[in-house]
Amino acid sequence: MDIKDIQNLIKFVAKSGAQEVKLEMEDIKITIKTGGSSSGVEPGKFLQNVNPLSISPSTSQSMELSLKDNKGNENKKDESTSEDDELITIKSPIIGTFYRKSAPDKPPFVEVGDIIKEGDVLCVIEAMKLFNEIESELGGTIVKILIDDASPVEFDQPLFLIKPL
Repeated sequence: MDIKDIQNLIKFVAKSGAQEVKLEMEDIKITIKTGGSSSGVEPGKFLQNVNPLSISPSTSQSMELSLKDNKGNENKKDESTSEDDELITIKSPIIGTFYRKSAPDKPPFVEVGDIIKEGDVLCVIEAMKLFNEIESELGGTIVKILIDDASPVEFDQPLFLIKPL
């Protein structure tokens, strides 16, 4: 299990609403605690017991820094959504890989500022070698694209912000 897997696990647990998750394997034991626990562990923090050879001190520091960055970014998102209450969020209906275009040599389905109507294809999400077109359920203007091309997405993860017509 590498750092990226651990970070993805932390994000998944935070979104799921679970207060505590324990994962034990041969050489690694991870406990992730979120929310109001009496253990003194901050939300999003994790405890890890690892064989000393499997992780270096510099790696531990980079994990802590990236967790702080992610927490800071979440706070900024909360502030912006309170200001933009009239915006509608289009979320991923499935887990997979997000693509803005149908092929590498094709133009993106939508850009920021595009006016869309109900049924327009916004993106495709690849799941198990199948490309699923994600269509708009409403008409409006694309305000923001929240995911980078070729990035993994989770179920119910925000993809687009749309200002309805």
